[in-house]
Amino acid sequence: MTAELGLAALWLAAALALLQLALAAMALAGREELLNGVRPVAVVQAVLALLAFAVLIRLFVVVDLSVELVALNDASTKPLLYRFAGAWGNHEGSMLMWVAILGLSGACVALLERRLPERTLVATLGTQAAIGLGFYAFLLFASNPFQRLVPAPAEGQGLNPLLQDPGLAFHPPTLYLGYVGLSIAFSFACGALLTRQVDAALARAMRPWVLGAWVFLTLGITAGSYWAYYELGWGGWWFWDPVENASLMPWLAATALLHSVAVLATRDSLRAWTVMLAVVAFSMSMIGTFLVRSGILTSVHAFAVDPRRGAFILVLLALYIGGALALFAARAGTVQEGRTFEPVSREGSLVANNLLLSAILGIVLVGTLYPLLAEAVTGEKLSVGPPYFNAAAGPLALLLVTIMVAGPLLRWRRDRLAALGRRVALPAGLALAALIALLVAAPGVRLLPLLGLVLAAGVALGSLAPLWGRNLRRTPMFTWGMVIGHLGVAVALAGMASESAFTRETLVALAPGQTAQVGPWRIRFDAVEPIAGPNWTALEATLQADRGGAPLLLKPQARFFPSPPTETSEAAIATRWDGQLYTVIGKGDEAGRWQLRLWWKPFVTLIWLGGALIAVGGVLSLLGRVRRERRAAERLAWL
Repeated sequence: MTAELGLAALWLAAALALLQLALAAMALAGREELLNGVRPVAVVQAVLALLAFAVLIRLFVVVDLSVELVALNDASTKPLLYRFAGAWGNHEGSMLMWVAILGLSGACVALLERRLPERTLVATLGTQAAIGLGFYAFLLFASNPFQRLVPAPAEGQGLNPLLQDPGLAFHPPTLYLGYVGLSIAFSFACGALLTRQVDAALARAMRPWVLGAWVFLTLGITAGSYWAYYELGWGGWWFWDPVENASLMPWLAATALLHSVAVLATRDSLRAWTVMLAVVAFSMSMIGTFLVRSGILTSVHAFAVDPRRGAFILVLLALYIGGALALFAARAGTVQEGRTFEPVSREGSLVANNLLLSAILGIVLVGTLYPLLAEAVTGEKLSVGPPYFNAAAGPLALLLVTIMVAGPLLRWRRDRLAALGRRVALPAGLALAALIALLVAAPGVRLLPLLGLVLAAGVALGSLAPLWGRNLRRTPMFTWGMVIGHLGVAVALAGMASESAFTRETLVALAPGQTAQVGPWRIRFDAVEPIAGPNWTALEATLQADRGGAPLLLKPQARFFPSPPTETSEAAIATRWDGQLYTVIGKGDEAGRWQLRLWWKPFVTLIWLGGALIAVGGVLSLLGRVRRERRAAERLAWL
């Protein structure tokens, strides 16, 4: 496979995206004989986009240094995993992965979607082609991944050492499947507006695609959080970095959209809200793409590229999101309200859920963009960090999980507060017991972590409410998915609150043979020795940790990568049932002492266990919905 093959495939895919858009436009304008031509074009376009991406991966694996992108981001000394995953560990390669997933998403809709009216489906595929066309143009004219380099260098510059981790093979693909998967919801919404068919059938068609994108986003964010936690060596799992926020904002919007789609699909309500949230969710993905690739951010997660490329993406964002909002404004009068419901009802709780998610999204968006806008206007650099986000979003998040307890216990359409009070008595009683126990056992805990732990107990029990009184063997799979997903929220909340409330940190300078204490652990520093890896050298410390049982051996490293020249801290982490011991080695001094940073983080692993449970719940809900719809279709076929 050569670079010319990849570039040709990319050009042909772009041409087919243009053809797909043209066919959809003509079919909607009255040329109904063209309706059947849109699906196959979408499939072939996806095949060509995937071929271009496969060619790029091959070029990285064989280290073809005649390709500029490979020479700048690859080297023959790298292990095979990083030569493979390095194909998307850069700006151009990750954008090619973006359009390949975009094409694949459109092809899956073309091949699998049979629930929508044909005109609405064609309008959806036309919108997807319009999105793809803009990104194909971006790659071909502003970020060509197959640009040749003459003469070819003898060796490449290598991959950013911070990316030389197995997380590179998992985190970006899952995150992008979520990011780009939200384009399907956006295209469904625009297609339904174009054909004036915003109804429950649209939501039933949209729901599995939204759920799939949401699951991948959840997995991507969870994996990225843990990757940053152990790789960056600062001891935290979330820093409110602008690029971290760029992944969180689409997830918040997608979570709200998922609940809104459920109401529209089952109760034919919230039509306008669902369409707007579909637009907002993809808008957040586009804003995240702009932030990462515009060159305006300084972040370990960002691609520092030419700001002109950021301007290109900004234009695309304005065209797509501005166009969708204009379409919504033009068609708003045709979007009927649907069925009504009382405020005290399950629909009402979901509306409150969506309002709170939207408010948190607004807080994160303002905190992320305000420093950039202020710097552009005044030239002064500002920083908005964890204190703002924790203080502004924390109370709303706690209120959100409180509503989560009540939501599944409410009836559809109409309910009574007195009846709800009786149903929430048990979760409320457990939360009260947890509060009393914490006040007695840990009186110095700050308010927000304390409330987080208390609510986690209530949510954990309340999440099981849909199973009360049921035959568990006959409980639908999507109900199990909801239960496990909500239980995952409780588990993650407990982990976050525990980490915030009970973490202990020690910063010391020790000579060999000396000891330090962190939480219940006694750490003895034995030695520092030089070692060599496949493409790095390191100073490795030997630590022995003891808290009354068999001692643990920990070996944190300070690594040096020659290509490109970079120093990194590799934390050594010991995981136990009740938390993690996290150790990092720093610099040495003339007296033979070495800096050590030590953390004891009780129950921190619950954060990522909870994220995994949330994703598992989403998968079960998706499989359950697909199974139910398949059985319904089979019953209709027999009639």
